[in-house]
Amino acid sequence: MILRIIIACLLSFAPLEKNLTVKKQYIKEYYESGMLKAEGWIMGATKTKYWIYYYPNGQIKKKGDYKNDKKNGYWYFYTKDRQLVKEGHFIDNKAEKWWIIYDIADNNSTIRITKKYQYQNNKKNGFCLIFKNDELFKAEKYINDQKMGEWTDVYSFRKDNPNAFL
Repeated sequence: MILRIIIACLLSFAPLEKNLTVKKQYIKEYYESGMLKAEGWIMGATKTKYWIYYYPNGQIKKKGDYKNDKKNGYWYFYTKDRQLVKEGHFIDNKAEKWWIIYDIADNNSTIRITKKYQYQNNKKNGFCLIFKNDELFKAEKYINDQKMGEWTDVYSFRKDNPNAFL
């Protein structure tokens, strides 16, 4: 009698044991044209670890980490002609921490604008530092995606934000 109970218990846990042995696989996805569309790791049907996505022309579109099918970690985004457009952190598919947005200038432009935003829960929250040709020329402050302040010189910024990092 006790042996039957033990065997019944063991058999009832067998499906759970099978689910624990899901293998991590590296897969590739393709466009109808045959060009590589994406490649990365899955556990079962869930994206995990590092993934790279491609444009139909073969150039990298974006790349970064997944955890449980959600973007987690640092990601990079590019134009079709390989220019880095933005980069930053994701936590559970939401933009968090610092993000860098690059102005894509044409070849004739000598002005390059770079913006560094702080994000929280997918919204601008904190400071935005705006650089013109790698020199800081403006700072902004955001709360819940709303601009709450703007400074064009370091003195007034420090005066209004004594605990800021500049």
